[in-house]
Amino acid sequence: MPKYAQLIMGPAGSGKSTYCSTIQRHCKACKRTAKVFNLDPAAEQFDYDLYGDIRELVCVEDVMEDDDLRFGPNGGLVFCMEYFAKNFDWLDEQLDDIDDDYFIFDCPGQIELYTHIPVMRLLVDHLQARDFRICGVFIIDSQFMVDSSKYVSGLLAALSAMVNLEIAHVNVMTKLDLLSRSAKKRLEEYLDPDLQTLLADGQSRGSAKFARLNDAIASLIDDYGLVKFAPLDQSSEESIGDVLLQIDLAIQYGEDLEPTDPDGGMADEVDDGFSDS
Repeated sequence: MPKYAQLIMGPAGSGKSTYCSTIQRHCKACKRTAKVFNLDPAAEQFDYDLYGDIRELVCVEDVMEDDDLRFGPNGGLVFCMEYFAKNFDWLDEQLDDIDDDYFIFDCPGQIELYTHIPVMRLLVDHLQARDFRICGVFIIDSQFMVDSSKYVSGLLAALSAMVNLEIAHVNVMTKLDLLSRSAKKRLEEYLDPDLQTLLADGQSRGSAKFARLNDAIASLIDDYGLVKFAPLDQSSEESIGDVLLQIDLAIQYGEDLEPTDPDGGMADEVDDGFSDS
């Protein structure tokens, strides 16, 4: 039986850990199990129940305090993740062999881990070798809507993760409750963007120096329809359920599950009319 996993990615401060706690809480209410695994060696506190924690293997603070290494925060994080990639046997010890497990991996926010450093791709390959079906979940917060150029940078970061990891992928826009009324009216423009129009609005207020570059980027994304966003309003159980359903469909979660009765046991076999009398 396969296992299932979400890799939660996105810029620092985009709401990755809050997303993890929100999904875990929603799954618990739906009588599902979602085990959250922290993969950020620089994390300090969590709003979710931890199933596993990379800091038990290596953490940024210890690396930075090592007199032989002398790394700063970013170098220390890269060192930790590369050390993690060399010790996947530790991860294997944390992942038990119970069928139908559903894991959520809360990943670091540094974009280099998803571009030119192969750590996350190595993790994906390792999990797939263990029969995991994986969905990359890339999160940006709604404040990226404030500026069109900032929004495009978020799109490119999501696109980079999609291209490099080559797994099922869902992009999620969070913190919708922070939007003004006028911004909420324009939300659909950013969930399934027409970048040519969005950038045209931004260029009218800024420098024309990068207009041609912005047009080329917009054309690439628009022509291939590569990046869209699912809206997540954490105050709405319906919104949370819609996002989770989209991810479950991407990794075909539930197709191998046996039906259960309301008390959590196996459902009685239904008489199909062809059994022997």
